[in-house]
Amino acid sequence: MHPQSAAFERALAFHCAPALSGAAPANLVSLARSEYPDLPALLARYGRRLEPLGIRLFPLCQCDRRWLLLVFRPALLRQALAPVQVRACLLRCGYPAGGTLAEQLELLRGRVSHGAGFPHEIGFFLGYPLADVLGFLALGGECCRMSGYWKVYGDVAYARGCFARFDRCRDRLCRGLADGTPLLELLQTQRAQAA
Repeated sequence: MHPQSAAFERALAFHCAPALSGAAPANLVSLARSEYPDLPALLARYGRRLEPLGIRLFPLCQCDRRWLLLVFRPALLRQALAPVQVRACLLRCGYPAGGTLAEQLELLRGRVSHGAGFPHEIGFFLGYPLADVLGFLALGGECCRMSGYWKVYGDVAYARGCFARFDRCRDRLCRGLADGTPLLELLQTQRAQAA
């Protein structure tokens, strides 16, 4: 395997295991441009192979030094954005009512790339609970009850369970890669076992 591909697989497994495993609708990973000079070609190659597994790779932004990549499962992401309260919050943030997932992602991309600050409503896209996203929006990350994959303002027990599940996803994928199994094979095996 090409060294850049191996490094890319390790980065995806470490930062995006919950989305890759179907435990979360999406995850973010930041990649150094110096380490991934051919990232668009890499995304095209992996994208073609991941899409049949229900996984998409979506570059949110790039700057001189880094790429920010959203790894997501469209079906799970649509579910995460479907609740009435989430749609109402996104509407207040400027997302179109009844917009398609593609439209919402393009608006998010624009807000990440050209906004005055990082759009914290991204928590909805990442599947964070409503209370936690609203708490973060209101308090800017201060006074949370717990911190892990996100800052928790609501149900701590639920968050602990999610964090443990996400850790297991990460451990399983990273251990498989360390044992020499390619990421796509790990995901295909996982899919077959779930069926």
